[in-house]
Amino acid sequence: MAVPDGLMARMTLAEKIGQLTMVSADLTVTGPVVKSDLEGGVRAGTIGSLFNLHRRATVHAAQRMAVEETRLGVPLFFAFDVIHGHRTIFPMPIGEACAFDPDLWAQTARAAAIEAAGEGIDLTFAPMLDIARDPRWGRIAEGPGEDPLVALRMATAKVRGYRDGLPGARLAVTPKHFVGYGASIAGRDYAPVEMSPRTLVEVHLPAFEAAVLAGADAIMPAFTDLDGIPLTAHGDLLTGRLRDTWGFDGVVISDYNAIAELIRHGVAADLPDAAALALRAGVDIDMTGSAYPEGLPQALARGTITLAQIDAAVTRVLALKDRLGLFADPYLRSRPRTEEEPGRPEHLRTLARRAAGNTLVVMQNQGDVLPFRTVPDRLALIGPLADSPADMLGSWTAAGRAEEAVGVLGGLRAAWPDAAIEYVRGVAVDGTERSGIPAAVAAARRADQVVLCIGEAAWMSGEAASRARIDLPGAQAALASAIFDTGARVTVLVFAGRPLVMPEVFARSAAVVACWYPGSEAGHAVANLFTGRIAPSGRLAVTWPRDVGQIPIHIGLRSGGRPEKAGDRYTTRHIDMSSEPQFPFGHGLAFTHLRLGLPQVQIGARAVMVRVAMHNDGHRPTCAPVFLFLRDPVAAISRPVLELKDFTQVEIRAGSTAEARFVLERDAFTYLDATLRPIFEAGEFLLHAGLSAEPSELRSARIAFSSWPEGGAPRV
Repeated sequence: MAVPDGLMARMTLAEKIGQLTMVSADLTVTGPVVKSDLEGGVRAGTIGSLFNLHRRATVHAAQRMAVEETRLGVPLFFAFDVIHGHRTIFPMPIGEACAFDPDLWAQTARAAAIEAAGEGIDLTFAPMLDIARDPRWGRIAEGPGEDPLVALRMATAKVRGYRDGLPGARLAVTPKHFVGYGASIAGRDYAPVEMSPRTLVEVHLPAFEAAVLAGADAIMPAFTDLDGIPLTAHGDLLTGRLRDTWGFDGVVISDYNAIAELIRHGVAADLPDAAALALRAGVDIDMTGSAYPEGLPQALARGTITLAQIDAAVTRVLALKDRLGLFADPYLRSRPRTEEEPGRPEHLRTLARRAAGNTLVVMQNQGDVLPFRTVPDRLALIGPLADSPADMLGSWTAAGRAEEAVGVLGGLRAAWPDAAIEYVRGVAVDGTERSGIPAAVAAARRADQVVLCIGEAAWMSGEAASRARIDLPGAQAALASAIFDTGARVTVLVFAGRPLVMPEVFARSAAVVACWYPGSEAGHAVANLFTGRIAPSGRLAVTWPRDVGQIPIHIGLRSGGRPEKAGDRYTTRHIDMSSEPQFPFGHGLAFTHLRLGLPQVQIGARAVMVRVAMHNDGHRPTCAPVFLFLRDPVAAISRPVLELKDFTQVEIRAGSTAEARFVLERDAFTYLDATLRPIFEAGEFLLHAGLSAEPSELRSARIAFSSWPEGGAPRV
């Protein structure tokens, strides 16, 4: 059954605007009831969608009200922030990005969709595709990191994963935040954004275009402005780029109250003005605000919008409901269960554990302290995040439950039931209290292995969680220093949604692992790393700075006319610190020694094939990503020193050689000219293969093209 014939003609203006109105339900609702102050709007047909309901019985009750107790019976759709899992929580996206594994990204999205759809949810506000090159910005935790290619591939994988299911087990997908939100000034959430058109097109737009091509159902504009134009009112992007150029035919959903906030942006005088700006720009649904229900009727009366513009938006919303199957079966995802509420299926726990393990990044491992060679006789587990299952979930935990999460203490006790594990919290995550440090020091002195769990609480990352200083919060640095002073070999686990500046930790630790927020199976994943049951394959999807003063620091920078040169004051440098990061993009250690051969280049009929041998000189099998970078040293427009063009996972046995293979088509060698149109210039290119972006470890080859006609064969 499609959208009923004549439905639009039978709608009143209030009912049409109702389809463009999304309202937040009460998160505290339990049982088959709907928050009372929503009932009137649902029954009157002046609410078209709800979000923040995530229990099947409650969703069913609200849908029954809309379908059976309203004049037209138009079904609602139900939305929820299913960002990195629903009830089973997978690693936060910044951690998942460190796996460099599109298949894994798709699998976790698919699993989240199945769980969420099983509770009546139709649409998720994900994936978050904001490129973030300033770790002070709290929402770096929710996205793919700093590189546009990684973001593009995550966009494709996540959109397909969420949508890849049977009709009742898939979610509509809303990539966000379109576009440039991650470049907020000073890393402050909701702050203005200033960027060049080139940066916008080269860095921030590609992931969204990939999401549209993959089948995104909706798009959410950013809260922020872009060079003075709020994205919620940016017609050139929302209609011109998104619909006219890319062919997007889904719905555009505002962020929370963003339409009304056009008044505070200073581009709208009042609510009708704000509503008109957003509707004309291409925003179909007003999330939570009163802008559309209160503002559109007045805007229509003023003549600043037309009824045809309202009808066009309503048509798109009804088409989305049709694609979701809601006209054919309004209860497709919310039909009451006959059985009791299910627990988490074992295969989801297994996937969550594997995903968590693949996102752990071993940043240093002096003396090969990891994995532990034997079960510790006495292990001191110290720190505010050593037994904090709720913090393992990170932010945006959807329907996740802290009591179902496994913390580090729980994971190690399960792995080593006979070991004497002494847990001491030491200090809180934040605050100045240090009275617990002596007990932590005593425990470290008694132990033969010391594990220190430090970082950020879950609330310190995500939305509205920007930090001017991204060092260890509270008294954690003092705790760490006291533990190091014991002379013990300390393994540090860092839980955070961003890179943290902590030079003493790196200088004095035996091993450091960036764990991010690993999700429901965090403790088991850590235990598997410690015991060597898994080979670490995570690599940094962001550059890790030495100091906040280096920010922004990332791959993709241009050299300028005076690149840094040691001993030369008049080059681009700080006089008090190196420009080198603590760790480069792609950094991460294996439990074996890997080395790459020189890239071998073969010219094909339509592409360039690159093969890179990887040798495992150690005694453990492993899996590792290999990165392929490009440098165009002479071009009409100065190009970045390194551009990531491909990456692939390579499995390799101990003592053997495996091969990474890449295929670069013509587009990989093009760039945007002064008019922002793709151009290919004949000449020399440098190909760099690496296990990270560390310049001293890259293996390089040169290739020179005499021509490469579009649609033709490359000539060298």
